Amino acid sequence: MSAMATTMLSALPAEHRGRLMRIARDVAFPAGARLFEEGGHADRFWIVRTGTVALDMHVPGRRSPVIETLGHGQLVGWSWMFSPYVWQLGAEATTPVRADEFDALAVRLMCEDDPELGVSVGQWVGRVLAHRLRAARARLLDLYGPHGGGSQ
Repeated sequence: MSAMATTMLSALPAEHRGRLMRIARDVAFPAGARLFEEGGHADRFWIVRTGTVALDMHVPGRRSPVIETLGHGQLVGWSWMFSPYVWQLGAEATTPVRADEFDALAVRLMCEDDPELGVSVGQWVGRVLAHRLRAARARLLDLYGPHGGGSQ
């Protein structure tokens, strides 16, 4: 699955995108800013407008490897959708970033009130989650797996 298949624009019907964008807040992060830390409370998410955000994973005794770098139109954060709402990765702006920020509780309540919106958002976030899990697996195998494509 391409990263493009996981953007809000490609994943949600125009009506649903419009409803979400009405509650978006414009935010900016300087390069080097941490958006969230693995294990923290996931109470919001972002759609990148400009710049790049690196997702990283804590590996004990090692520097946190970058799992994936996100850019224009991509969702930063999926942990807000699933209880207990705890970040599974960390995120850092690698360049100055402008983004649309969404309050997770408000979006979850919108999804509860409108089951059609809930299904669309749930499928979108599910596709993003599946893509991120594949990216994390591939990156960790690259870094720490046996040489030669994973077979010994």
